[in-house]
Amino acid sequence: MMTHNYSSPTLENVAANGNFSYLSSIGKVNPMSFWSRGIRVTPHYQFPSAERVVEDSDLENEEYKYAGLEATRPGEKPRVVVLGTGWAACRFLKGLDTKIYDVICISPRNHMVFTPLLASTCVGTLEFRSVAEPVSRIQSALSTSPNSFFYLASCTGVNTNKHEVYCETVSIGGLPNEPYQFKVAYDKLVIAAGAEPLTFGIKGVKEHAFFLREVNHAQEIRKKLLLNLMLSENPGVSEEEKKRLLHCVVIGGGPTGVEFSGELSDFIMKDVRERYTHVKDDVRVTLIEANEILSSFDVGLRQYATNHLTKSGVSLMRGVVKEVHPTKIVLSDGTDVPYGLLVWSTGVGASEFVKSLPLPKSSGGRIGVDQWLRVPSVEDVFALGDCAGFVEQTGRPVLPALAQVAERQGKYLVELFNKIGKQNGGKALSAKDVPFGDPFVYTHLGSMASVGRYKALVDLRQSKDAKGISHAGFVSWLIWRSAYLTRVVSWRNRFYVAVNWATTLVFGRDNSRIG
Repeated sequence: MMTHNYSSPTLENVAANGNFSYLSSIGKVNPMSFWSRGIRVTPHYQFPSAERVVEDSDLENEEYKYAGLEATRPGEKPRVVVLGTGWAACRFLKGLDTKIYDVICISPRNHMVFTPLLASTCVGTLEFRSVAEPVSRIQSALSTSPNSFFYLASCTGVNTNKHEVYCETVSIGGLPNEPYQFKVAYDKLVIAAGAEPLTFGIKGVKEHAFFLREVNHAQEIRKKLLLNLMLSENPGVSEEEKKRLLHCVVIGGGPTGVEFSGELSDFIMKDVRERYTHVKDDVRVTLIEANEILSSFDVGLRQYATNHLTKSGVSLMRGVVKEVHPTKIVLSDGTDVPYGLLVWSTGVGASEFVKSLPLPKSSGGRIGVDQWLRVPSVEDVFALGDCAGFVEQTGRPVLPALAQVAERQGKYLVELFNKIGKQNGGKALSAKDVPFGDPFVYTHLGSMASVGRYKALVDLRQSKDAKGISHAGFVSWLIWRSAYLTRVVSWRNRFYVAVNWATTLVFGRDNSRIG
């Protein structure tokens, strides 16, 4: 079973997706440049899945070679390849026993993002480095062990028969031949590639809206917000254009959308009124949701959030977006909503990479897994986090795309790996007779969301229809901050977060626009 995903996208597709790393053509590779990293080379004809996009005449005239990590030899530690650096992948990496395994981590980013606090960075409550943890600090073996590496690359294909993954480097001109492709052989493969924002195929979303999933997303939102504030003060700007520039629209009433709206409201009520007095009365925030905001929370908490956001100046609008234009969105009822900043937060779905893999799928296009997070019908492949879901045969529902789900799965799987590794089951095809023990069981610990102005919601019910403790207000806000401060990955970042919070409380938010 294999997948081939090596054709370069057209210029039109690249422009539409905002991904320009594929524009260079692929050239010959000097394998000696990788020799110092312990990478051996293999002739191209031995793995046709790693095809280069070249003219047929070139293939006839020359023999092309691709660098790659070959399969582990007898006496070497088994190699675990991890795709991704999200919650699930990093929790797995953190606990992996590197005395038993060598580990290769492959991802287009070299850090984990602490997503619950990402909205706070958009308005300067926190600095960006406070929510980013380098993966080499999570698993030190990636930078210290001679046979463990982190590769800044995107996986483009998997060959489960040969136990190989094929990758393409992430670069902007640093290599002589780009995009550079290579392969990595694995004994065990852990797919934790995450998910992509859902756009529902609505025209204009990818071109004009901002998402809030990565640190660079937050950076762009912050720059756009501050740019609009400063542009609106320029002489000659009409009142209509000023109001459009200062209208922030958030699509999606889930926890991310609500928390971002609350942060924006705090920023406007405190900092904008002090530092942008000329336009303070024109700044507006509108939250558009098709149904009810925070639908997974208790009814009383939803009503509290609605009332609080309204009092804080956030306009709540019920509607469905039909299409997005550069300066306005059009709702299904024909209503035009002008905007200066549009943030799209309507949940996540399976990525194109995950959809392209010829592996069993669960509902929603996720990679199907059994009770032990194994991918059925293939050997030594596991999946977890937002990209994985239980197959129908397990009788289990697909779990929500939440950080706590991914983290718990990472914790379970790494304990399972350490267990089978100690029983000599770490090598490829060697775990068939190793008992896996108890299957993964998820118990929901509750949900929290900040709604701004020192208020938050805490819902400790184990499911939407269950009974349990729910609370809203200042005490919940203290619980929200305390819980997330303790969940930040490292003591270094906990210190950053605490100092940032204290600095914001005393001196206000930083409104410098850099870049």
